[in-house]
Amino acid sequence: MADIARKANAQWMGNLREGKGTISSGSGTLKDAQYSFGTRFENGVGTNPEELLAAAHAGCFTMQLSALLAAHGHDPQDVRTEATCEMVRDGAGFKISAMKLSVRGKVGNIDDAEFQKHVVQAAEVCPLSRVMKGNVEISYDAVLE
Repeated sequence: MADIARKANAQWMGNLREGKGTISSGSGTLKDAQYSFGTRFENGVGTNPEELLAAAHAGCFTMQLSALLAAHGHDPQDVRTEATCEMVRDGAGFKISAMKLSVRGKVGNIDDAEFQKHVVQAAEVCPLSRVMKGNVEISYDAVLE
């Protein structure tokens, strides 16, 4: 039995190119968010699974880094992560090939070397980084402001 379980759902109507769908989260924060071929493979209005994965990874990583910083006596005043999920063609389809994390932090009581050490630790223990490990190249650049 899982310690924590979160749910989301998706509905798709129609074929791949002309169809459309909605995605909702169990919490209701995301409710019937529109997605389509255009939002996934072009620049249409709406969301897509890769954008949602990037948002989830940015959130997970940022929380993990902040927790590590605080646990080691530092003051994580403002930690921000932009995640870029990259997809490439793979045979007849696509695959997620890389997740690039760009981290910026205003942290009290820390120098850059210590900050970088905690960024590496966060990348190793963040649950979403761990689920992608071995399947997706995860890279990051981190700047202590």
